[in-house]
Amino acid sequence: MRMLEAQAVCRYIGSSPRKMRLVIDLIRGKSVDEALTILHFLPKHAARAAEKVLRSVVSNIHNKGEGSRLETNEMFVKTAFVDCGPSMKRILPAPMGRAYRIVKRSNHITIVVSQKPQKEKKPAPAKVKEAAKETTIVKEQKEK
Repeated sequence: MRMLEAQAVCRYIGSSPRKMRLVIDLIRGKSVDEALTILHFLPKHAARAAEKVLRSVVSNIHNKGEGSRLETNEMFVKTAFVDCGPSMKRILPAPMGRAYRIVKRSNHITIVVSQKPQKEKKPAPAKVKEAAKETTIVKEQKEK
């Protein structure tokens, strides 16, 4: 069975990339349920935009794998990163006829969600089983 994976990108978000990275670093590698809870209750403004993108990714992965309906606890945030967007230059009037430059930064968020790998149970090798039997036989003989 192949692993389902989906991504969502939100571009031109009006906050600085540095502030957004603080939020995104909290959810990287977490399960989707846990990440949504973290973003929902985080008191940072950037968390609202990140939550919106994460919900979009979950919707994308549901649409991608229509045959197999995945629950949010079966998914995790595989990668999440923030790139710099274009910066708007603005002028702030300053004393004595001068002007200060203000840079209003923006960012782009990319979040990739993947299905959790399912652990396959492998049978124990025959040598290990034989060694276990031998140790129990030896212990029984010592007890006698």
